Amino acid sequence: MSQPLPGGLVLRTARPADLEQIADLLTDRGDPADAVDHRLVVDDPDAGWECTAVVVDGGTVVATATLLDETLVLDGRPIPAGQVELVATAREYEGRGLVRALMEWAHQRSAGRGHLAQVLLGIPYFYRQFGYQYAMVQPESRPVVAMPPVPDGYLVRTAGPDDIPAMAHLQRAEQRGYGLSMPHSPACWRWLVARDGSHQLLVEHAGTAVAVGRTTPPEEGDVVLGELAASDPSAAHAVLAHAAGLAKRAGCALRVLERPGSLAGDTLEPLLAPRSRQARAYYVRVADPVALLDRLRPVLSSRLVAAPDLPGDDGEAIVSFFRHHVRLAYAGRSVLEVRPGGRMQAPGSAGGAGVAPDLVAPLLFGPHGIVGLAERHPDVYPGPNAAVMAALFPPVRADLLTFYLP
Repeated sequence: MSQPLPGGLVLRTARPADLEQIADLLTDRGDPADAVDHRLVVDDPDAGWECTAVVVDGGTVVATATLLDETLVLDGRPIPAGQVELVATAREYEGRGLVRALMEWAHQRSAGRGHLAQVLLGIPYFYRQFGYQYAMVQPESRPVVAMPPVPDGYLVRTAGPDDIPAMAHLQRAEQRGYGLSMPHSPACWRWLVARDGSHQLLVEHAGTAVAVGRTTPPEEGDVVLGELAASDPSAAHAVLAHAAGLAKRAGCALRVLERPGSLAGDTLEPLLAPRSRQARAYYVRVADPVALLDRLRPVLSSRLVAAPDLPGDDGEAIVSFFRHHVRLAYAGRSVLEVRPGGRMQAPGSAGGAGVAPDLVAPLLFGPHGIVGLAERHPDVYPGPNAAVMAALFPPVRADLLTFYLP
């Protein structure tokens, strides 16, 4: 793939010969660990060089971005998704639309791979320019203000490739309590145990893996303990004690990435400083709501079945995004079809709901549901069939595991 850009620049798929220049660019605009991460990704058979694009000026790499394959899971239904990472532009080439061109490449590649959404972590506001919306709550890293007694009999060690099945099992168990989750892919697990930008920890008790966690290197500042999953409170305390020792030896503070609603998160919650009042959220892009809603028909059907007070078993739910709308036809409370339609400026008169197009991702994945969004946004309203809409689009509690800690 090769695409000419203004000023004689060219956007193309990256090649092995670009590796050193990409590494230099990522190191200059980010961190040396980013260069290691990029090499791990492109050397992996599940990713490869096709997942990275570069912008070149002659023979010089001046910008780059990488698209990773992810899977969101909503009420048990997998949703193919993409995540854009390792984005960088040379300083002297900023302001020339190179990130926009790279994001367009990423979105085209993502669609070609069957992704129905894109998720990313990023600097405030910036990615809203490219069709992303703030959707799921992003956890906060909070200082540790108290330490529990150190439990006996728990071994905390650095995890390796052979520990991936045990770590994935612990994370699956922790994520079962969330309506929306994003587990690490098998490839991502391989990168995490090999990278030096964070360290995977495994806790064993009587020869059994009982907890997993991830810490940032002390040289980055405070030690951050994240993605903690544990089968019992003592295992969570053991990881915390180990991370506290790392921080103490480095002469820095320890922070914990909260995980509300999980066993590990609830265990450590009393030991953390109060949350700040700063909002934090993951970016999500949904380019085709009709395709995503069609994918989610089993989820929507289950929600209708679980709502005992709906007026009937058969009907049609209309949701207008104003520039276009969808009709969700259901019979026996099973959503049979998602039919697209044109503009609909007054959906209430047709018995439908209205949702601003830039609030689709919060509607489907966010913590407020359609009722909570209507309380916050004048251009969201459930309409006359509010009970049906509330059943179809409830609040969702999310837990995402990402390549980089938030």
